Amino acid sequence: MSTVSSLDISDIRFPTSRELDGSDAMNPDPDYSAAYVRLRCDDDSQGDGFVFTIGRGNEVVVAALQALAPLLTGRSVGGPHELAETSRALLHDSQLRWLGPEKGVMHMAIGAVVNALWDRQARAAGAPLWEYLSFLSPEELVDQVDFRYLTDALDREQALDILRAAEPGREQRAGLLRAQGYPAYTTSPGWLGYSDEKMIRLAEEAVAEGFTQIKLKVGADLEDDVRRLKLAREAVGPDIRIAIDANQRWDVEDAVTAVQRLAPWDPYWIEEPTSPDDILAHATIRRQVGPVKVATGEHGQNRVIFKQLLQAGAIDILQLDSARVAGVNENLAIILLAARFGVPVCPHAGGVGLCELVQHLSMFDYVAVSGTQEDRVVEYVDHLHEHFADPAVVRGGRYVTPTAPGFSARMLDASRTRYAYPDGAAWA
Repeated sequence: MSTVSSLDISDIRFPTSRELDGSDAMNPDPDYSAAYVRLRCDDDSQGDGFVFTIGRGNEVVVAALQALAPLLTGRSVGGPHELAETSRALLHDSQLRWLGPEKGVMHMAIGAVVNALWDRQARAAGAPLWEYLSFLSPEELVDQVDFRYLTDALDREQALDILRAAEPGREQRAGLLRAQGYPAYTTSPGWLGYSDEKMIRLAEEAVAEGFTQIKLKVGADLEDDVRRLKLAREAVGPDIRIAIDANQRWDVEDAVTAVQRLAPWDPYWIEEPTSPDDILAHATIRRQVGPVKVATGEHGQNRVIFKQLLQAGAIDILQLDSARVAGVNENLAIILLAARFGVPVCPHAGGVGLCELVQHLSMFDYVAVSGTQEDRVVEYVDHLHEHFADPAVVRGGRYVTPTAPGFSARMLDASRTRYAYPDGAAWA
């Protein structure tokens, strides 16, 4: 049994605000960033993880990761049993818990180290994480889930039933996944800072590349939103889905008014129409904007938020995030909740490294949980993949199935050095 010997922690920031990549109604000038951790063990194995931010405040998450180091150093690591124990030990720490509980900066930092442990474990097993997870037994998977606060919606036996029902077709689905990949959609045409001409060009290029869904940011100015959505619809035609994303900009009445105004151009979903914590507001909006679907989740801070969104019938699309909740273990709980309520999982992936991570979670969902790709897509943003050792690849509008061992989380050392903040060459 190996043990954790050290954590290397870095503040990594990319100056994406210079070209307005990632700009939206609430975040007009993001610098895509990562509070990055490399976990080293005494057997020379290692795992990588990170928390995604958009610039200022990244140093706060770095400090949270540093606060976790004493709890991890010397801790035994190994297979699924040890991973479950470590996740629970961090989440239930009697003093750290006061900072949440189970939300905020410390919760995300726990997610980074939990993800790093899974990255290490999958690497040690010689398998990409999606495959490693998909062929654990239902019992091993359910052991990862903290069912506290969930049992009024999902208990252990119900979760086991979902996983056992999916067992018979796992090998076949894994084979199809390796051959065909997983559906993607792209947000790259839709940043608010882009000109109409750039948006139209990128939308047309996306369709030519095989994407069947694109996404536009909305929410800064309704007249601009109407114009841009009309232009995008004319550019891509009637058969391409166009999702719209308000990034939490509106109150309920504003959201309903805006979506109804945009409805003639057939938006597929409205994403984050209001506060990510307001379950009842999402439910009200959903009742009034159909057939436009309501999607949210990238800022869902824990499994309880997702449970309530599902119980309240507040969403049509669940958008989990790989670096917002407490890592793989909590995302397993969220995927199982979605399956229990029959709601498609379409992860958020706009940001540095998020495409690399969430592809594994959706592929696991397909192979071992939901058994379907119908109305499922993973977001793809064509930025910053060149900084990763095993970058996400999309061809013909589909994610190419990862084959390299691990969670695809390892950033190149040269990139970590160049974009270290504030002293890296990119910031000098």
